[in-house]
Amino acid sequence: MSDNPAIRLLYSALLSVLGGLVFKLLHVPLPWLLGPMTFTLVGSRVVKVVRPSWPSWIRDTALILIGYSIGLTFTMTTLRQIGHQLPTMALMTFILILLCGLLAWIITRLSGIPFPTVLMGSIPGGLTQMVVLAEDTKGIDLTVVAFLQVVRLLMIIFCVPLLVYSPLFGGDSGTTAVSNTVSAVVEHAATVAGTGWGVVVLYAVVCVAAALLANKIHFPSAYMLGPMIITAILHLAGVEGPALSAWLLSAAQVMIGTYVGLLLKPEKLQNKVRVAILAVTSSTLLIASTIGFSYLLTQLHAISSTTAFLSLAPGGMDQMGIIAHEVNADISIVTGYQIFRTWFIYFLIPPILRMLFKALKRRKVQQR
Repeated sequence: MSDNPAIRLLYSALLSVLGGLVFKLLHVPLPWLLGPMTFTLVGSRVVKVVRPSWPSWIRDTALILIGYSIGLTFTMTTLRQIGHQLPTMALMTFILILLCGLLAWIITRLSGIPFPTVLMGSIPGGLTQMVVLAEDTKGIDLTVVAFLQVVRLLMIIFCVPLLVYSPLFGGDSGTTAVSNTVSAVVEHAATVAGTGWGVVVLYAVVCVAAALLANKIHFPSAYMLGPMIITAILHLAGVEGPALSAWLLSAAQVMIGTYVGLLLKPEKLQNKVRVAILAVTSSTLLIASTIGFSYLLTQLHAISSTTAFLSLAPGGMDQMGIIAHEVNADISIVTGYQIFRTWFIYFLIPPILRMLFKALKRRKVQQR
């Protein structure tokens, strides 16, 4: 087995790019994330000549890019929407987190998987973000977390467009429209704004500095939250940053997908079929509950059922924003709710989970 760092890194990169290309050709959702994840996972177990390697600094670089990209979505329009409907956003987010906790408890009882691991895999904070958070939390089975998050993500990507275009929300159920929307969600990429190099250099410097500072003070998901915060502040202050290009976003997904693929240990996943069934069932219940919550939201505020559903859907803000644009929903409201939940999960969930896990650990010790 070759131990040459350059060869191991090159082998990993080739596996990742090949996986992304194959998944792209097969029209698999999120090809540049799931493709590298799958190919490095399989390649590290099939080919024994070279041992794949992917340094953590590559993953950290990708997180900085993603943090910057998310920070750009925080505009004055979304800030006003958050301020206007803040109590409702907090209530809906709190109910959603409680529901995820209940579903995680049920899965734990039926599968025997530790509750902290299932809870981390059930919270709709995004695949990348929750895997990073799980990696930073002691005693969490990263393979189970990634598996549960992937199942939920795939169901959201396919089910939400189908529901939005169904008669349930008064949309057009034509398969062409649904296919176009799914394709738009999966292949979404930003274009570079016409800004000067001075602004690009400014954002590059401050984002890296924010990431390093956040890591130094032991901030949760430091390499993503640091750039996210400083980018949001600058963006709200009127410093227009360029959106990341399609190839750069894809490269960031490759960097993270490769890193996660090498971390996964599927051989340690017990009761695979049962866990898969439970993951699909819990995701289905989560989506169904979202439909009920969206009806409640339409009673509290004068918004359409489609806008309410997309605002509460447990997917990413980019994906829901794209669908909102396609069906003429209120994008500012959808983005506001999605951003509020994202930031709520990033900042409040980590300390809450730490306190919860410590309490559970103390309780287990006392019962012995």
